[in-house]
Amino acid sequence: MRNTIIVGAIALLVTGHVRSQAVDTLAKIKSTSTITMGVRDSTAFSYALGEGKYTGFHYDVCTNIIRDLKAKLGLPNLQTRYQLVTSQNRISLVKNGTVDLECGATTNNEARQREVTFATTTYVEQVRMAVRADSPITSIRELNGKTVVTTTGTTSVQTLRKHERSSGVDFKELFGKDHSESFLMLEQGRADAYVIDSSTLASLIAKSKSPKDYKIVGEILSTEPIAIMIPKDDSAFKAAVDESIKNQAQSGELEKLWVKWFLTPIPPNNIVINLPLSAATKNAWQNPNDKPAEAYAAK
Repeated sequence: MRNTIIVGAIALLVTGHVRSQAVDTLAKIKSTSTITMGVRDSTAFSYALGEGKYTGFHYDVCTNIIRDLKAKLGLPNLQTRYQLVTSQNRISLVKNGTVDLECGATTNNEARQREVTFATTTYVEQVRMAVRADSPITSIRELNGKTVVTTTGTTSVQTLRKHERSSGVDFKELFGKDHSESFLMLEQGRADAYVIDSSTLASLIAKSKSPKDYKIVGEILSTEPIAIMIPKDDSAFKAAVDESIKNQAQSGELEKLWVKWFLTPIPPNNIVINLPLSAATKNAWQNPNDKPAEAYAAK
């Protein structure tokens, strides 16, 4: 009898602990009338304008999600708080509840899925490398003895090293604390190549002092789904976020935002990134899913 009581008590404690860990983001949003958007300072999808203002493709997608949440929850006065995140801390800030919607440019992969949940894919990315226009580098094999930079907290150099054509290629690695610092290393000649998402490369080149001085070259190192991160194991919040993204895709809003941010002049300097909408991204919008990068690699 005593053992039964002890087992029962332990079961209650465990159950209580599990319940205490349950995530209910919608309830938190209702009780505080506030939602926190994680934003970046220098990606193609989310960047800073100064004075605490942010903008970009994913910024607009998330603003539309919040618009839809206002209607769904009956919260016309829902306030948005902006939290600047980096490649290094973005996952931990979603995990600990500081950020509700991480609206940068994060690759959905199996390792990250163990820590956070990803909404349905909004963009299918290709990882490549940028070099200076006068560089003879056109392929991974030509990186032997060179210096390659990427941004801390990203998967790009790991992807480069795993690529079949990198066998026998020995290069030095540098890491910028953010995308701007990584590009600066390329700009100043401290790095021979910068490996990262094509959208980020195109954006940084377009915003540079002399875009003609850089080019994107080489093989596609990987194809990766980019998605908005949200807290793990919160099915109700995921359903609401996914519903908004799917509606934006079906209504044509996502395509209009793509044209706005990648094919027409954008603030603050009215430059054009000139990144066409890919067939892979169109397919992801037409067939909504939250598949990790590994599912794309398996094709």
